[in-house]
Amino acid sequence: MTLPALSIEYRALSPVLIILGAAILGVVAEAFAGRDHRYRLQVVIASSGLAAALLAVVALAGTRQTAMMGAVAIDGVTLFVQSAILLVGLFTVPLIAERRRLYSTTGLAAFTPQASAAPGSLLEKSATGAGVMQTEVFPLTMFAVAGMMVFPAANDLLTMFVALEVLSLPLYLLTGLARHRRLLSQEASLKYFLLGAFSSAVFLFGCALLYGSAGTLRLADIADLGDGALTVAGIGLLAVGLLFKVGAVPFHSWVPDVYQGAPTPITALMAAATKVAAFGAMLRLFSVALPHFRPDWQPVLWAVAILTMVIGAVLAITQTDITRMLAYSAVAQAGFLLIGVAVAGRAGVTSTLFYLAVYVLATVGAFAVIGLVRDSAGEPDTGISQWAGLGRRSPALALAFAVFLLSFAGIPLTGGFIAKLGVFTAAAAGGAGVLVMIGVLTSAVAVFVYARVLVLMFFSQCPAQPPHVVPSGRFAWATIALTAVGTIALGILPAPLMELIDGTGLFAK
Repeated sequence: MTLPALSIEYRALSPVLIILGAAILGVVAEAFAGRDHRYRLQVVIASSGLAAALLAVVALAGTRQTAMMGAVAIDGVTLFVQSAILLVGLFTVPLIAERRRLYSTTGLAAFTPQASAAPGSLLEKSATGAGVMQTEVFPLTMFAVAGMMVFPAANDLLTMFVALEVLSLPLYLLTGLARHRRLLSQEASLKYFLLGAFSSAVFLFGCALLYGSAGTLRLADIADLGDGALTVAGIGLLAVGLLFKVGAVPFHSWVPDVYQGAPTPITALMAAATKVAAFGAMLRLFSVALPHFRPDWQPVLWAVAILTMVIGAVLAITQTDITRMLAYSAVAQAGFLLIGVAVAGRAGVTSTLFYLAVYVLATVGAFAVIGLVRDSAGEPDTGISQWAGLGRRSPALALAFAVFLLSFAGIPLTGGFIAKLGVFTAAAAGGAGVLVMIGVLTSAVAVFVYARVLVLMFFSQCPAQPPHVVPSGRFAWATIALTAVGTIALGILPAPLMELIDGTGLFAK
């Protein structure tokens, strides 16, 4: 028996290879570079790798082919999703790097003028960690980004599963790296690991059932050969694994705990990039492998979308912590995105991709704001009541946060309004009027959630001991400015991005 020759299309795979190369180089630097130089070296390696990979994605524009013997598909959808993931990485790596300076003694003194810490106080414990940086966070982030880039490009179930594990395992570790919230952070990491491992096992079982039904793992071949109850069961198990990653109900219980326990920049990475990768994989799976089984999976996705929108919005109302409120908001946003996936077809794919672009900007910007509002120990102060009067203490920061919240709510002149209008229009054209009505009602509920925070920031008195706004977070302020401008720009001039998405072409098989 002659084995087929292995061909590696280096140009088509160059973005992923660059990120993996940067990750491996980061591991080498972690092992051999001196402590004094390790931090700067890791920041340069990670940032340069992300920028080079983004340029490689841009150079591949218009490519439509398969690589690695058909295991990876390079097409317009893949390149758009990979661009979004790399942009999130370029925003979050500087935020991660900036934590070192914000945790230094000088940084704490810069925004805690009363910093005469008594022995054993929280401030002294923070200050004793001055200059300490867990630099392994950078190669771990790069490995996670590499997995996220392969996940939506996977053209067979085995590659999709491997990519799922490559992106998940580093995130389990990164979640537990919040030094000043160690117990909460480690608890979140353990919960994420246990539930994530269970969902991965379910996903793998679904792959096995589909292989038993179709005799192949390639997505396009499953569409032609799969049949019977075994295929339907496999679809259900695959959907469970993917719905867990996007935080959809009833697989959302990990979201608030993990978002609250993880370091704020890691939360931004998970909330934005992981969701983009998972929805990209979901679009490919249902559009390429399972279009003939739409009568089986579409009603289920409708039900999940409704539950996710309603439960996410209702539970967000009851939260007293800003991070947990954004976590349940992310759950509700996953419900709106599922509308586009459930509609399927070109309109569904296009509206979902545009929604993902808007969601990325608002999410990264919102968590960058949270990272600048800190208590006396140098940790983000996420109690909603503590944000009262932020509009008086830092008008620019409060205004930017208001833009992100209004985008989540779908208010006109923000990208969120155009994004929701897009998925609702696609759903109405696809005969899913029920989803549109429930989505509009859920959006109205969400407005109350975000309006409460706006009232606190602009129309309430400052608390007795208000949190401190970090004045020296250059990268965070730049990220906030760019994402706020992008959010407004997509609300006023959405046509260029929509035309770009619409011209990306169909999935390569």
